[in-house]
Amino acid sequence: MRERVIGTLAVEYSVVGAVGDGQELLDVELRIKPDVVVLDISMPTVNGIEAATRLKKRDPQAKIVFLTVHEEPALLNAALATGALGYVIKSRLASDLCVAVKEAMAGRRFVSPSLSFTPSQDA
Repeated sequence: MRERVIGTLAVEYSVVGAVGDGQELLDVELRIKPDVVVLDISMPTVNGIEAATRLKKRDPQAKIVFLTVHEEPALLNAALATGALGYVIKSRLASDLCVAVKEAMAGRRFVSPSLSFTPSQDA
């Protein structure tokens, strides 16, 4: 999956790093300061929700896009409540990920339109 993500993003963007878990993300992000961080909710060591929360606490300007298989409203709302700007369903990787990154870079929210619900107002 990581190679598919890199390949998809590399068409429009420079991919400056790829990591295997949430703690590694937090360590590497400090050094490379990417324009946008793409992460999964289900990551080992530190899950994506916790990693995003820590990242936003450390760097409130960080732009985060989740790429995940989870389509549950509670997880969407939890992800957006971290301050993330994007939520892309993995089955929509090819059509939605670059759009989500572009929107995040502009400071706008993007949620895969294939979801059958919308985020709560609090998220």
